[in-house]
Amino acid sequence: MTVSVPEFVGQWMHAEAIDRDVYGRIMRDWLGREAKPGNPVHRLETGELTVAEFERLLAAELITTGGDPVVDKGLLRRMFGGAAPDPAMAELVRKARAAGLHTALLSNSWGEGYPADLLVELFDTIVISGRIGLRKPDERIYRHTLEQIGVPAGRAVFFDDAPVNVDAAHAVGMHAFRHTGADATRAHLATLGVTL
Repeated sequence: MTVSVPEFVGQWMHAEAIDRDVYGRIMRDWLGREAKPGNPVHRLETGELTVAEFERLLAAELITTGGDPVVDKGLLRRMFGGAAPDPAMAELVRKARAAGLHTALLSNSWGEGYPADLLVELFDTIVISGRIGLRKPDERIYRHTLEQIGVPAGRAVFFDDAPVNVDAAHAVGMHAFRHTGADATRAHLATLGVTL
């Protein structure tokens, strides 16, 4: 639902001269397919770590290209400073909801910086990982979301930019597609007979 994550994270790394290799290693260790359970990202996304605790852990791992430490306070706010809703996706969700489709947001949270008014406008159901103690790709969060919506998996369509999350949704029986942009998402919906 946001503009490109690599783009706004890249802007933050450039602005603070973050060593990209170090950042990449940390994200692979904490977010990659081989990430160990209980790592800081998993604990943040399930609400086990506060934002401040996570920022201290992440800052302790990061370094600037000049070898300087990274300030922990406000780290996620700075990192996500360029994050904004993708207007094309917001419009697509508006059209889906106006067409009578039940819309739901299933998000792994890195804090509570969500645009609440926009989410209420766009989504009938909102499931935030840190609020319920589960995170994608745990199958339980998909089943929880389906229960909230009140439909069987085979009648639900799921989009996500992370292949591991798409695979997990597919494994529970949902129609699942990798999100790469509003046009591709619209095209995937059309294959299921949904024209927006």
